[in-house]
Amino acid sequence: MAVSVADPPQAVQKTLLTRRNFLLGSATAGAGLALYSSEFARHEIGIVTLNVELAKLPDAFHGYRIAQISDIHFDEYTEPSFVRRVVGEVNRLAPDLVLLTGDYISNSPLGQNFAAGAMLRCAEALSELACPLRFAVMGNHDSILGPPLIRAGLATASIPLLFNQHVAIERNGQRLWVAGIADPLSNVPNLGVAVPANPDGPVLLLCHAPDYADNVLAHPRGSLVDLMLSGHSHGGQIRLPIIGALHRANGGRKYVQGLFRLGQMQLYVNRGIGTVGLPFRLNCPPEITLFMLTRQG
Repeated sequence: MAVSVADPPQAVQKTLLTRRNFLLGSATAGAGLALYSSEFARHEIGIVTLNVELAKLPDAFHGYRIAQISDIHFDEYTEPSFVRRVVGEVNRLAPDLVLLTGDYISNSPLGQNFAAGAMLRCAEALSELACPLRFAVMGNHDSILGPPLIRAGLATASIPLLFNQHVAIERNGQRLWVAGIADPLSNVPNLGVAVPANPDGPVLLLCHAPDYADNVLAHPRGSLVDLMLSGHSHGGQIRLPIIGALHRANGGRKYVQGLFRLGQMQLYVNRGIGTVGLPFRLNCPPEITLFMLTRQG
């Protein structure tokens, strides 16, 4: 006759303690990681300095310094004090030109009234930029207010909004062109208007969504663009070993972060300052980019 023998009480207790310790350890590790991602990693400013070679760069712009900031998302999660820290870091870098590539606010459940107030508070912080030469374009989240209100908000900080427009920057009679297009995800870009037809110097194109670079390359004016600056992707916002970026937004799935060489055009994707969805960043710190222009070869 078969006899069933129960597990010894000590073995059962040991198994339960092992499982409990595992669950408690996992919960503690998860809470610690969430705290680190939200309170520490989200506020670690990474400054990326890049030498960018441009074939048509005039002598007057050799060594020209351009700072890029993007995706502030003020102030659903991005605190005013943090934006002022970012502005202080940009001022410390002493750029010749500051370029902003969209999403100053968040299109969130908090609604349009909150976004309108956030835009004015964001502009107030940006007004502390020491560099007098600065330009901006729209992001997809900014569509909650639309171009007129975003333009008016940025104007209080003396930052012109380029909406399918271009401007020439002159130095010693030589030129660098800055073009800005409407956000491809929320409006209609017009490269035929934004990119000058006969530029007498390199063309820098501001476009919030980086994947639009493929459309630029296919456009008749695309061959005139030397460097395209984008944001939108947040660099993935949370990046895990092996897996990589967890957050891949529409319009920023192909080109997620960093420098890409696309034939004669270069594309740079800035990781941005703020966050969306959740106030977390991991292995993907907020970024200020400083470009140093040099002549190719």
